[in-house]
Amino acid sequence: MSSTEPRTDRTRAVWRVRLGSALRTILACTIVGCTTLYSPASVKHFLRYPAFSYVTTVLIVSDATLGDALRGCWHALFATIQALLPSMLCLWVIGPARFTNELAALAVATNAFLVALPESTHLMCKRIAFGQIVIVYVGAAINGAKARAITHPIHVASSTALGVLASLLAMLLPYPHLAFYELRKTCQLYAENAFERLNYFIDAISAQDNTTARDLISQAMSLSKAGAKLLQCIKKNMDVMQWERPQTKFLKTRYINLGEKLQHMELPIRGMEMALNCSTASCIGSMMDEELREVLGSLKVQIGQKFERAKCSMPFDATITLLETKEQFLDMYLWKFRNISITQENLSAFFFLYSLELLLDDLPIARVPECALEYTKNIDTEEYSDSQNQAMGSFNRTCSTLDIFPTSQSLVFAFKCSLSLGLAVLFGLMYNKENGYWSGLTIATSFVTGRQATFTVANARAQGTAMGSVYGILCCYIFQTFEDLRFLAMLPWIIFTNFLMHSRMYGQAGGISAVIGALLILGRNNYTSPSEFAIARISEVCIGLICFLIVEILLNPARAATLAKTELSRTLGALQDWINSIVLCSNQKNMPASTLQALREKQNKLKTHFNDLEKFISEAGLEPNFCFLPFHGPCYGKLLESLSKMLDLTSFVTNKLEFLSQASKRFALDFNELQDRMNDDLELFKERVGSSLKHLEKATSIKSLAALEKELQKKVMSQDIELGNSSNVNAFRLFGTDEEEVEKVMSSFLRHLNEEADKIYAKAIEEKLKSQIVLCLTGLSFCIGCLIRETMEIEKEVKELVKWENPTNRVNLSEISCKVNALYT
Repeated sequence: MSSTEPRTDRTRAVWRVRLGSALRTILACTIVGCTTLYSPASVKHFLRYPAFSYVTTVLIVSDATLGDALRGCWHALFATIQALLPSMLCLWVIGPARFTNELAALAVATNAFLVALPESTHLMCKRIAFGQIVIVYVGAAINGAKARAITHPIHVASSTALGVLASLLAMLLPYPHLAFYELRKTCQLYAENAFERLNYFIDAISAQDNTTARDLISQAMSLSKAGAKLLQCIKKNMDVMQWERPQTKFLKTRYINLGEKLQHMELPIRGMEMALNCSTASCIGSMMDEELREVLGSLKVQIGQKFERAKCSMPFDATITLLETKEQFLDMYLWKFRNISITQENLSAFFFLYSLELLLDDLPIARVPECALEYTKNIDTEEYSDSQNQAMGSFNRTCSTLDIFPTSQSLVFAFKCSLSLGLAVLFGLMYNKENGYWSGLTIATSFVTGRQATFTVANARAQGTAMGSVYGILCCYIFQTFEDLRFLAMLPWIIFTNFLMHSRMYGQAGGISAVIGALLILGRNNYTSPSEFAIARISEVCIGLICFLIVEILLNPARAATLAKTELSRTLGALQDWINSIVLCSNQKNMPASTLQALREKQNKLKTHFNDLEKFISEAGLEPNFCFLPFHGPCYGKLLESLSKMLDLTSFVTNKLEFLSQASKRFALDFNELQDRMNDDLELFKERVGSSLKHLEKATSIKSLAALEKELQKKVMSQDIELGNSSNVNAFRLFGTDEEEVEKVMSSFLRHLNEEADKIYAKAIEEKLKSQIVLCLTGLSFCIGCLIRETMEIEKEVKELVKWENPTNRVNLSEISCKVNALYT
């Protein structure tokens, strides 16, 4: 099959998904439009705010499934209770006729603070509640005594209910759009993607020349981003499936387990990619022969059948018999490697086979054969339980009333929402009282609990509002003699904006603003001329966005670029902490569970810091520079790539240590001699890499070299520290480009590994276990070598980053580290 055919299929699949989402959005908006325009007067009496019906519909139905719509129904119900009941009480006590612009803004700010404060409430629920609060109090300020204390909030609730009902019907008609089916299709696409990458990797390791191998690896790497996106979709659909429990009562367990297993396959595939990127065809050729090529070809066929069963929604267990035969064939071949000396040249080939072994096992760690079945059963049960708990987390968080003590983060978020909405409503009413809704309503749906690219989001919303409004005006002019047909002009616009939501330039914020901007003109009647309304609304939107920007800057003054550098320093510190915690074996027969647990906790901490760093880098790449130094995106991108590889390597190292611990405990193996011989090498690795990361952490923690020198001048210190020539500077040298240091660490490690491998093969235990232990130790050596080389890459990029920020200074990372250490000692 041609390599372009799968890409064409994926393109078609993306188009089908986008068009399907757009058509269901059209259906939902059509239901709202027909109901508000053509329903009897008795129904229209309750639907006084069709604009909010459209807003609610677009918020819920965008890229949604039936589970999303059901979840949106619950959020809308909870938001209505949370926002409108206090509003009724407030209107009844004060009286709608007494609401001035200032009092309305104060009421909006107070109620918004109370709604935003509970950390357990879902963000969608808060957004809907914010919109309802704005409409209730601004409506009271505009209409005065005409806005009754009870009926006015009921009208708002009725308009919200129409949007929710339209979203739900759009997910049910003409057939239910279930997350269950989306998960099945996504699993099929990921299985195709993963198997295609696996084919490229196996062909690359079997290639006769380096050029062919690199071309195949490059083609496989181009599919990695698509695979990562598919995994995100799988996780999302697994969470949403729980809201469709009646429809998936008998089939959900199988698909959740299938989704979990597909996610576990990604790490071994990335391991194969790392192995090939660290090798050349000539290096692998020393181990590759026709017999191994035959084994790999047979395994490719069998794993292909395994992926085909995943595409057909069949469990992987159906292929266990076939796979066991080929797995035994691979183990028999690995037994022949006992006579091959392990060197740096063939480490990558061994690690490739280790990753292939993990892929065959369907588990994230290598298993001891005798306890594999029991372990698989426990893992499957725990995974399903975890996924079920995560999926129902949204429901439980919304229902929770136990979190009565707010955190500092929730207080800041509540204050931000309160102040932004209060100012937006106040200035919006002062500018144009009749259209004062839009300043507050625009930002009511813009809040996020964490940070976001504020300027980019505001710009996208402003542009989207302008585009949608202009499109609505043009359509009104074209259909001015056929007013009943102008709603049809929304159909192509909704399709266009659905694609716009997934664009890099506008994103979801710009796409939603564009579709709402046109809907408010084409989907309503009985308002001022379209051009006057559009101009007034654009002005109100700008007022709201300006208030949003000012409050965001005041409460979050730190730039994303600054936070990215700070988080980089923390990530390097967490990585150093994890490396210093590596223990090959304890003095006992097996590693204590507490040691492994501590290593896992530090790995999770590192992953958290990495995710934050990735978020800040993404935000910093979108924010404007103004008068600041431009963000060095390419350098941070390379740093992120190296740290991502090291994060994967931490998973492999931790898994190998767990396997060695399990094997020693299960078979009473004594690894004390192994520890004694390799402990010195491991300590040297930890000392060299840990020292380098410590220097890098300190070098990235400073604001600038000029600021560091200024701080040093204020502190009394010895002459050698001031000159930066103390023995401490040379005591902790960085790797730099010193391959001899790498060779020193790895050669000693491999020499001891070969000696221990011979002793392991001589032990009276099962042959397969011998091969797995040696393969595990070989993989550990490969990971250590990769960690050293990635540390060297990080050194190079950090030095470039410091030079970028201090172009007139000479950069010596060791000297900078010593100065930082002297400053804070």
